[in-house]
Amino acid sequence: MEDENDTSVTEFIILGFPEFPELQIPLFFLFLLIYLLILMGNLAIITLVCRDPHLHTPMYFFLCNLSILDISCTSVTLPKLLDICLRRDHRISAVGCFIQVYFFMISLCDEFLLLTFMAYDRYVAISHPLHYSIIMNPRLCILMVSGTWIFGFLEPVTHTVLMSQFSYCGSKVINHFLCDVSALLKLSCTNTSTVEQLSYVLAVFVMLPCFLLTLTSYVCIISAILRIHSSEGRRKAFSTCSSHLSIVILFYVTLAGLYIRPTSTQSVDQNKHYTLLYNVLIPLFNPVIYSLKNRQVKEALRKLLTDSKFLMSI
Repeated sequence: MEDENDTSVTEFIILGFPEFPELQIPLFFLFLLIYLLILMGNLAIITLVCRDPHLHTPMYFFLCNLSILDISCTSVTLPKLLDICLRRDHRISAVGCFIQVYFFMISLCDEFLLLTFMAYDRYVAISHPLHYSIIMNPRLCILMVSGTWIFGFLEPVTHTVLMSQFSYCGSKVINHFLCDVSALLKLSCTNTSTVEQLSYVLAVFVMLPCFLLTLTSYVCIISAILRIHSSEGRRKAFSTCSSHLSIVILFYVTLAGLYIRPTSTQSVDQNKHYTLLYNVLIPLFNPVIYSLKNRQVKEALRKLLTDSKFLMSI
């Protein structure tokens, strides 16, 4: 029998949602439907941006990268959750677990940066429309996006490597639907202060500045819109940033529920549910919000569907 104090680990056990044992098959079909909708919605955004010249603008360039990020994040976590619901196979290799940690952190870091850059783009478009094409030039946009991806891929390396070197004593059961950093830290019998300090540094020097820059951008945007005299002009100006504002609110409200709640009100199950909202709700709603609220996207989608029907009729 394996010694309970053995610190080597080759696999973990992800519980998923054991509180609903009779709903595992319905949950499988629900999550499968959500996953397919996420794939189709975000692939549609990527296709439209690549195909339609009218969408070759900085905002849609950032949106295209956001869709790639959403697909990548959910494709790392949801397939294992589907496996748990359908086959009740709760095991995940240690390597697979740390891969989940790595890509989940990439998603979190990159989304903060992309939403910040998108907010700045909307600020320039509304506050400095005559200089928009000069300020948001292709070179700057490429630098922003490439910097986002490079930082996103490099930042989680230290976290992931350190956690993979930890010793894990006793239970290898993770009460979550993915390999969550906080859940893994609770299982470790190694001093985890280094990882906790790294997380604090990330929050203070990356996440907080991103939030403040996004907030500042929208304060300036709202101020600029209020200075427009005609109601029609205000409506048009606000419509150019309403989609992104909706996504920003959804993103920060979800994260606030996950990380900023009082410790006394937090529970493992609540954290799991909030993580599910972040991992599923945002990738699902991002393309929906942009397609429903944005005239250019709707026109591009209508044109794509018309072209597809024409090709099928030949």
